[in-house]
Amino acid sequence: MKLLSFEYAGRTSWGAVIGDKVCDLGRALPQYPTLQKYIAADRLGQIQADAAGVIADIPLASIRYLPVILESEKIICAIRNYHDHHREVVAAGLDRELSAFPPIFLRVWRSQTGHESPIVRPHCSDSLDWEGELAVVIGKPGRNIPAARAHEHIAGYSIYNDASIREWQFHAKSIAAGKNFEDTGAFGPWMVTADEIAPDRALKLETRLNGKVMQSTRTDDMIFSVAQQIEYASTIFTLVPGDVIVTGTPGGVGWSKKPPHYMVPGDVVEVEIEAIGVLRNRVVQAP
Repeated sequence: MKLLSFEYAGRTSWGAVIGDKVCDLGRALPQYPTLQKYIAADRLGQIQADAAGVIADIPLASIRYLPVILESEKIICAIRNYHDHHREVVAAGLDRELSAFPPIFLRVWRSQTGHESPIVRPHCSDSLDWEGELAVVIGKPGRNIPAARAHEHIAGYSIYNDASIREWQFHAKSIAAGKNFEDTGAFGPWMVTADEIAPDRALKLETRLNGKVMQSTRTDDMIFSVAQQIEYASTIFTLVPGDVIVTGTPGGVGWSKKPPHYMVPGDVVEVEIEAIGVLRNRVVQAP
């Protein structure tokens, strides 16, 4: 099932996508006002029953899509987690070796934006780059989760564009500064529940800028699998429902091109992942 967070008629809610309409489960289940709270209540196994008596009466075309999880405690992002991206980084001149462990950084939830909402280029930079990625939403809490059981902790899968302000990323050895500008991390359009996508299924991922393919890969080119990333992250943190793991971007980012090619206001960037959908955003200049 496809579950999303949205705004409609001045009200924030969440629901299920049924055809081209939304079943408003936030209205029908007021005890779970957000998708995150529903997941935390361990209700996903009952989602079909909970949605069965609710009429899907809101057209998708009339909602404002919000980031799938509104206020994740942790957004854990992987760095250089595709073999082709690692090769292009080295070819572009960065002295990097394959890590023995998943390199990660944290995003804050306020840096995010939803499907069909703008990605905002800040005034301090013109190096706004795309990074299409698979996102994993945590469904059950856990610490020291073994990779073999990682799939038990996944609520579902979504799409992320980890748009980056490149020169701010390189101000220091930590790259987080270039990854946390407001309205740069696009997340959506929805979460596909984990029962619909088999663990470790190789999914085609494609990023397009104004219709031109910039990134194209399958998720089995990851250096560290989803399960390995969950195992590693849960060694550091207690993972809680609504946490998001953004699993890394493949080769084809704008920074690595010669000359570099960045997003500019008016561009439309799309990230499509097999079995999930298309995340689409227009780039605008900060007011």
